[in-house]
Amino acid sequence: MIEHAGYRAGIRYDDDAGLFHGEVIDTRDVITFQGTSVAELRQAFNDSVDEYLKVCAERGRNPDREASAR
Repeated sequence: MIEHAGYRAGIRYDDDAGLFHGEVIDTRDVITFQGTSVAELRQAFNDSVDEYLKVCAERGRNPDREASAR
């Protein structure tokens, strides 16, 4: 599991595609990312969370959090 800005993600590896797939688990909103290496996956996760927070701010919306993450 990886963490960034208070969000955590679950990771899976698809051997057929040669890709890591991740999904943020601390929100009801859907935030996914992928990468071919751990470094690329971590950067994609960080970028996805940062973009999510940016979009929420632009829309004047509070970022969603699951009850257990509050």
